[in-house]
Amino acid sequence: FFTIEDNEIFKLISFFPGTSRSSVTRCKPGANCPSSHSSISRQLSPLSVTEDSSAPILELQSRGSSGVCGHRAERQNRSGDDGAQTHPENSGQENRIKARCLSCTSMVLKAVWGLLIILSVSSSWVGTTQIVKITYKNFYCPFFMTWFSTNWNIMFFPVYYSGHLATAQEKQSPMKKFRECSRIFGEDGLTLKLFLKRTAPFSILWTLTNYLYLLALKKLTATDVSALFCCNKAFVFLLSWIVLKDRFMGVRIVAAIMAITGIVMMAYADNFHADSIIGVAFAVGSASTSALYKVLFKMFLGSANFGEAAHFVSTLGFFNLIFISFTPVILYFTKVEHWSSFAALPWGCLCGMAGLWLAFNILVNVGVVLTYPILISIGTVLSVPGNAAVDLLKQEVIFNVVRLAATIIICIGFLLMLLPEEWDEITLRFINSLKEKKSEEHVDDITDSSVHLRSRSRANGAVSIPLA
Repeated sequence: FFTIEDNEIFKLISFFPGTSRSSVTRCKPGANCPSSHSSISRQLSPLSVTEDSSAPILELQSRGSSGVCGHRAERQNRSGDDGAQTHPENSGQENRIKARCLSCTSMVLKAVWGLLIILSVSSSWVGTTQIVKITYKNFYCPFFMTWFSTNWNIMFFPVYYSGHLATAQEKQSPMKKFRECSRIFGEDGLTLKLFLKRTAPFSILWTLTNYLYLLALKKLTATDVSALFCCNKAFVFLLSWIVLKDRFMGVRIVAAIMAITGIVMMAYADNFHADSIIGVAFAVGSASTSALYKVLFKMFLGSANFGEAAHFVSTLGFFNLIFISFTPVILYFTKVEHWSSFAALPWGCLCGMAGLWLAFNILVNVGVVLTYPILISIGTVLSVPGNAAVDLLKQEVIFNVVRLAATIIICIGFLLMLLPEEWDEITLRFINSLKEKKSEEHVDDITDSSVHLRSRSRANGAVSIPLA
């Protein structure tokens, strides 16, 4: 509670113009002074916003507790209103901070998964290529190896369904999940007509891609074949530009030219030897059929999620087992690909090759779900230095200047193909943001230096004043 004396009251009232000591009369506590009340209210009324604006002064003058309590209540009401206004702002800031933390966490998890996927994709592809080279020492039947490894694609959908049972909260039966994933063939699902119409061309292209890749590995080193196979990105762009009418990009044209240059240099590395030219043709043919497979898939089937991709690859495995099994039988009896007995087959190498090939296909499709698709392509191109390291350890390749330059040019062209369509706009925005940050830092440095100089000048001035 407050106690205001007469002098303090007169000092308080003297702030207002037109008031004097004579215009204020002192009242006893509890007495009614209408004249003084009216005179003071008349004097203060020009400065008040509302009619009750002078009440706190008059209540303080009468030494009553109601004025103080009313003043405190008014402050509490104001503080309550301020709190009500600031509370949504604080909650909004907390929500924004939580959203940023969640986004940062998801980005970190995607990056970690991406690193693991890159290592897994590159190592599985390197392992597949090197096991094929080891198998060729005692067993050379490339079409049988292609047919055998393609049959393992049947296990793709069971692997996907096992992951669904392990991770999904609402589990579905195998037939229900199979029907749901078969929508990639259309609204009616998988029918016999669609099975023959849609699966047959893709199965043929799949077999040709792998068969030509294995043929190239007989003529060239694993490093050369993996580098030449990376040209499929350039072929995908050219076919998409011609067939699908995709957007023209100058940088991808440059990448395609670099890929073609690398192909020619790879053939020239062995002075255009016959085996070298045939091997380069097989590798380029494998990259071409792979690109045609991807473009036709995009044209007729569009994009597919992980379950639909698993369903489709398993369907290719069934088609290969049912309709292409006669081809290795014909090659066996014509003694084009002949072996003495099934016991003499290198089952360990064959199963290792097929398992790693299946793992590669699964990782490529899983990686698109777990991380950024560009990292999958980086994992593929990293198979080139991986195979080079293994070939150097095995002393199967001697890198001359031309072969090394061709490998580097093809890899650079592959990486240029990974640039997004708006790469130029993104680059300009990034450069502008860097310039703005540098300008802001320069302004901050100038202000800090000026403040430092002012503080030093003030300190020097204070010290230079002599003491009296």
